[in-house]
Amino acid sequence: MAETIDFMAAAPVERKDLSSRDGKPVIDARNVAVNFKVEHGTVEAVKDVSFQLYRGETIAIVGESGSGKSVTARTIMGLLSKRATIASLSRIEYDGKDVLKFSARERRGLRGNRLAMIFQEPMSSLNPVYTVGAQIVEAIRAHRKLSRRAATERAIELLRHVRIPDPELRLNQYPHQLSGGQRQRVMIAMALANEPDVLIADEPTTALDVTVQAQILNLIRELQRELGMAVILITHDLTVVRQFSDYVYVMQHGEVKEHNTTAALFGNPLHPYTKRLLSSEPSGAANPLPDDVPIILDGRNVRVSFMLKKGGLFRPQLSELVAVDSLSLNLRKHETLGVVGESGSGKTTFGQALIRLINTDGGEVFFDGVPIHDKDRTAMRPLRSRMQIVFQDPFASLNPRMSVGQIIEEVLVVNGIGQNRKERLDRVVDALVAAGMPGNILSRFPHEFSGGQRQRIAIARAVALEPEFILLDEPTSALDLSVQAQIIDLLRRLQDERGLSYLFISHDLKVVRALCHRVVVMQHGKIVEEGPVNDILTNPKTAYTERLVRAAFDVAA
Repeated sequence: MAETIDFMAAAPVERKDLSSRDGKPVIDARNVAVNFKVEHGTVEAVKDVSFQLYRGETIAIVGESGSGKSVTARTIMGLLSKRATIASLSRIEYDGKDVLKFSARERRGLRGNRLAMIFQEPMSSLNPVYTVGAQIVEAIRAHRKLSRRAATERAIELLRHVRIPDPELRLNQYPHQLSGGQRQRVMIAMALANEPDVLIADEPTTALDVTVQAQILNLIRELQRELGMAVILITHDLTVVRQFSDYVYVMQHGEVKEHNTTAALFGNPLHPYTKRLLSSEPSGAANPLPDDVPIILDGRNVRVSFMLKKGGLFRPQLSELVAVDSLSLNLRKHETLGVVGESGSGKTTFGQALIRLINTDGGEVFFDGVPIHDKDRTAMRPLRSRMQIVFQDPFASLNPRMSVGQIIEEVLVVNGIGQNRKERLDRVVDALVAAGMPGNILSRFPHEFSGGQRQRIAIARAVALEPEFILLDEPTSALDLSVQAQIIDLLRRLQDERGLSYLFISHDLKVVRALCHRVVVMQHGKIVEEGPVNDILTNPKTAYTERLVRAAFDVAA
């Protein structure tokens, strides 16, 4: 009975700091419940959720994928699909009025005006066929009676406000011509166009580098102070929550399991799920290696460049972009070597050049002592089963039209492994079990699994060939913290059991610290620093590495 009382005490209807609050909340949500009609019935996405948000503060809503965080935010904004049903007892009061009772026209008047939202992936929110300026101008004129010229001047002012250089020039560019961080700044400019009372930021930095993430979050905080906005921050990054939020709501399976002030929740979590979430940040360290371990991958003065075309059709100008500038690297057997740096630093290009997925302009690469830099696609084929790759987004790398069994069996067939189908299927099942998945899922398809399960299937496909080396390209960046921790444990176990060597490309230094023996830091196609992971992360020698480390472990810096 005592345990039940503790759980109820962890998530009462009203906030625990209510006595210290003056005035009424700008948003007061009570008993919010949302169901979705699906093929075989209904899904309870949000169940009896209550929360309060006061002016000028930031509340964080945290939890794993599928916990109901984004559905809760979309309910506030009135952006649910037609399949959604909101329970009749639900109330969401904005300035004392229940917005769930508003007409569609009244909701549109609030949305983008008094209530604004920025999303995780700006490319899916920005229209690719319109310029950045046209889209900001539209957001302004939808709620304000301004001339196009006045709205354009306001758009330039907003772009300058969100620290976009040369705003007059950027105004005429299309979304694909901007970097990820710049696109997210454009989304913030659009959201702030009408100086809203509430800004909802739904995973606004998940897809960004740590340094860009810090810039975006600090920008939101500065603008919040300037405009007196209230912010709802939806994220699974607990470092961000600790640095930027005043109050935290923890969600699981559509319910609020616990809420408290940020300091109290991190200092004394009550619910087992909160405790698990807080302990799931990447931890531990790689097992030390003996000194005499042989080298499996050796790259010497590897160079990769691309020719960029500028100018018109009849007078094109060609310029060379050096993506990998004569770099050397070696990886020992059973070792994990991290390659870190911001987007555009050349990490992925370097990794793919080392395993001959892209051609090099110069340098030498040796795999287990055998030169491979001069081998063509046909000559590389016998070596492919010994070297594998796992990508960042398993949904993009797994064929949606093929079942799990077909996906993994295909790599065995292509590499001529297995005497017959039964032998191959046995090997497929063994690989799935080794990757922590049940062996009875062979007939299911990728869309039927969560992000973490899909990544396990991608790892199973790689280990089915029993390789000696795996290139891991951002394999955990799109995953929740607890799932991330599971994948790290899985990679460690497979390395110990099978003696695997990993080249681990990432911008998440917490994961690098937990998994890697050594780390290489890249910037603009060059290696600026390398050494044992603890030495680099605790005592960086260059300002660039120091900036990366500070952004990863102390976001507010």
